[in-house]
Amino acid sequence: MTGTSLPHQIARTRRFTLGAPSAFTVSPDGGTVYFLRTRAGDDPVSCLWALDVATGRERLLADPLTLLAGEEERLTAEERIRRERARQLSSGIVGYAADRACELLAFALSGRLWTVRTRDGEVRELPAAGPVADPRPDPTGRNVAYVSGGELRVVAADGSADRAIAVPEGPEVTYGLADHIAAESIGRRRGHWWAPDGRSLLVARVDTTPVQRWYVSDPADPTRPPVAIRYPSVGTANADVSLWITDLDGDGVAVRWDSQAFEYLTAAGWDAFGPYAAVQSRDQRHVQVLGVDAATGAVEVLAEQRDAAWVTLVGGLPARTASGTLLTCADLGDTRTLLREGHPVTPDGLQLHEVLAVDGETVLFTASDEPTETHLWAHDPDHGLRRISEESGVHGGATRGGATVLVSHTTKGDRVTVRREEDEVEIASRAERPVLEPRMELLSLGPQALRAALFLPSWHREEDGPLPVLMDPYGGPAMRKVTASLSWLVYVSQWFAEQGFAVLAVDGRGTPGRGPAWERAIHLDLAGPVLEDQVEGLHEAARLRPCLDLTRVGIRGWSFGGFLAAMAVLRRPDVFHAAVAGAPVTDQRLYDTHFRERHLGHPDEHPEAYDRSSPIREAASLSRPLLLVHGLADDNVVAAHTLRMSAALLAAGRPHEVLPLSGVSHQALSENVLLHQLEFLRRALGLEVLP
Repeated sequence: MTGTSLPHQIARTRRFTLGAPSAFTVSPDGGTVYFLRTRAGDDPVSCLWALDVATGRERLLADPLTLLAGEEERLTAEERIRRERARQLSSGIVGYAADRACELLAFALSGRLWTVRTRDGEVRELPAAGPVADPRPDPTGRNVAYVSGGELRVVAADGSADRAIAVPEGPEVTYGLADHIAAESIGRRRGHWWAPDGRSLLVARVDTTPVQRWYVSDPADPTRPPVAIRYPSVGTANADVSLWITDLDGDGVAVRWDSQAFEYLTAAGWDAFGPYAAVQSRDQRHVQVLGVDAATGAVEVLAEQRDAAWVTLVGGLPARTASGTLLTCADLGDTRTLLREGHPVTPDGLQLHEVLAVDGETVLFTASDEPTETHLWAHDPDHGLRRISEESGVHGGATRGGATVLVSHTTKGDRVTVRREEDEVEIASRAERPVLEPRMELLSLGPQALRAALFLPSWHREEDGPLPVLMDPYGGPAMRKVTASLSWLVYVSQWFAEQGFAVLAVDGRGTPGRGPAWERAIHLDLAGPVLEDQVEGLHEAARLRPCLDLTRVGIRGWSFGGFLAAMAVLRRPDVFHAAVAGAPVTDQRLYDTHFRERHLGHPDEHPEAYDRSSPIREAASLSRPLLLVHGLADDNVVAAHTLRMSAALLAAGRPHEVLPLSGVSHQALSENVLLHQLEFLRRALGLEVLP
């Protein structure tokens, strides 16, 4: 069987991320780029590096194995074995932060606080209360703020005067961290922001007392107690999130916005013009950008956005330029547009994705006018709008001081380059080369011009005859799967193709990056439009490529894709003859508030939307083979989704299969799990089951 080593390679290389550079920070003069990267494509320990842009030379700033080497000498043989196992599961330095001048970098390692002086390379562990989370130097480099045990603490950069400046009032309260909804659904992963002078902080306070308590257990280990998590499912209470302005002595003032009307804190920051925040209503139809008075906590509305369905949040916004120009966005017609002080600076048809950096008056952002591509763009008042990336693909980057980092993912592979004036230097990737070469064809299908990717076996020729079809979509609002790049998902699709399938991935209505109307076509109905587009894409692809055998069609997917796969065999057994549903959301009422209420509204107001979007309600209609796969330690889509679906199918007398994965969380990508799916699909579609 060709290519069966790919799943193992994907797991071993963590989806080809090991060895790939990431997390770029550019120095103020543009002369140095700091980044994270492991030493090799199978090394799990990430190190901190610096690139001299003028010479192209790299310098290793911090290697976790070297920093912790002294401890190894004091360990027993058994302890060394445990440490090695932990090392294989760990990631080394997973994040870092810099002061304004990039002279002091801070990071957490093994729950402890470390700093690097970039001028001489001195690495130092600072005495701090552990475990340490999210350490951030102040802009002047005098102090480092971090979170430990729910406290926001500050320690001087020389290691002195460690103290708490915000102490939780109870076990359900934290200071300085993002809440679950902010981190998982909104995209705000920070909870504290320094003032430019380093004398105060804007701090998020989170009280999870109102949030219901769920329990995740491991049935394979009855001696292990269940883990309690606070999970705000649709229709229930969110955490109480507030903002405080705190000085280094711990004296604070509350930021006073109407948190009853706007309970989501979507963004915050502090620049030369003062603190600011963005807040969103529970129904997500109204967003306000607030300026904050640092002395009193009073707020002023700087901008607003409304929508009849929901306001889409754009990463990196709001922001302000060096002159104080406010940057926001708006959906104008059918285009998501970048605004400067309320005036559009991007044209119709160019869909804004994310603002990545603001340097002086220059705004660096990603946007697309073709759904399979994302390009890097810049705008400033003197030069106007310009596209930085040239090749077709998915691009990102960073900029500062006249230097721009261009991160490119194309069908030729991945590449990171730094451009400064006339010079260009590459940051080397040490990621492994995949063992398969994809045979991918990007298609535009039918009257909707559905974007699709078709994968055929490398060995297949037209005279070989028709192939059974495997639909391999994601199809949901969180991501596009069909892009002009080679993500790890491409290689999984190709691996299934090598087993004798024509594999088809289709991005239909509801997927991001194609305009507001396209995204909001799933409002109050997550299943209908999405499934219709999968059927249309399949039929249109078969019309263009006769090698697709529509009498043998399977579908597989994970998370939203798992939900879609289950819906496919429940509603359209005439089209789909077998399904693998991995970690499917089978009851929409069991998903979180912000993400699911965005699309279906509040369950008390739109119960019918939840009913028609929940496969569990249609369990009795199953007439095709269905395999449910779920990690029992999943705290995103909890295993109750699959267990309740299985119970409903059993009660309706509908045969099905369940593969529970002990100790596995939301993503389950191992060789044996993929082989199990392959065996099921072959058996269900009447194909030869290979040994």
